Amino acid sequence: MTILVLRREEGIDQKWASHMRAICRRGDRVVGVPPSFPPNGDVSQLLDRCPERPDLILHPEYIPIMPRGLIKVNIPTACFQIDTYAYTRRRIAWSMLFDLVFVFHPGYDAEFRAAGHPGAHFIPHAIEASHYSDEEPSRVFDIGWVGQTSGPLYRTRERLLPVLSRAFKMNDWRSRYEPEEMARMLLTTLPTELAQIGFEDGVHFAGFREEAEILPLVRKYLLEESVRRRIAEAARHKVLSEHSYDRRVEAILELAKQSGRKLLAPARSWPEERVRLTYLDYFANNGALDCASDELRSISRLSIGDATRGAGMLARAWARKSRGRITGAIRSIGWSRNNQT
Repeated sequence: MTILVLRREEGIDQKWASHMRAICRRGDRVVGVPPSFPPNGDVSQLLDRCPERPDLILHPEYIPIMPRGLIKVNIPTACFQIDTYAYTRRRIAWSMLFDLVFVFHPGYDAEFRAAGHPGAHFIPHAIEASHYSDEEPSRVFDIGWVGQTSGPLYRTRERLLPVLSRAFKMNDWRSRYEPEEMARMLLTTLPTELAQIGFEDGVHFAGFREEAEILPLVRKYLLEESVRRRIAEAARHKVLSEHSYDRRVEAILELAKQSGRKLLAPARSWPEERVRLTYLDYFANNGALDCASDELRSISRLSIGDATRGAGMLARAWARKSRGRITGAIRSIGWSRNNQT
């Protein structure tokens, strides 16, 4: 099987491209996008350089590449929607350009289908199994934190993590923490998506509902080593057997195979101006403003109403970019002054 991946060739072998490596481990071929290819180039140019006709065209989300002609090509197309809780409405709109859409958080597949996409499927996050040896790692920290901490979504984390770091021996929560170095047992909030994919509180992880429970629970499980080890081992076994990238790729390619030649992308039946407006929205919200401007020029020749909407999208994107530059300049000045004092 040959899969055309809408990702720069130099990114396919990098550490975070785990799905791509799992595809290659199966013996399938992955073809990426050359560095010279523009974000809004024609997909036919990518197909011409493939050694054989691809069985699937996959968009893995990461960077703003959205070739023209996706809705016209007679090859199944698919996209990942990873952080589906962010910009959900936009993600649904962009996914309409693809025959299959794989969402990484439970429940969003139903939301995408309700919005009109018949090819939405839930494929959970996964781990790279080779990172986890059979030997139990020595415990360096009482608590190991991994995850984002900046932005309005994570203000509770920003507030609680310093409290935990003062109470327990903990990694530097302000920097990225490698998952293979993590503490063995997971402590997380309830309710959790883990319950929707077969993990149980008290069996595979420990959960809390109130902030006041966190410190006592940490102390409890640090003291009860046998219980902590049992929960950690149950979780480890389940993750390695059911939630590796290899298992995810098997599921993705099986779903693609089952769809056969059913080309389910709703945008395949849309008028050109609506398709281009979706491209414009994608490029405008992913920072490719030159590509968005190209779409606006094409839309203006097709529909005045859609051109007006597109102009508003593009204007808002430029405004966000300008605000970002101003904010960055202010922060840079403040950083410079602080270093001088």
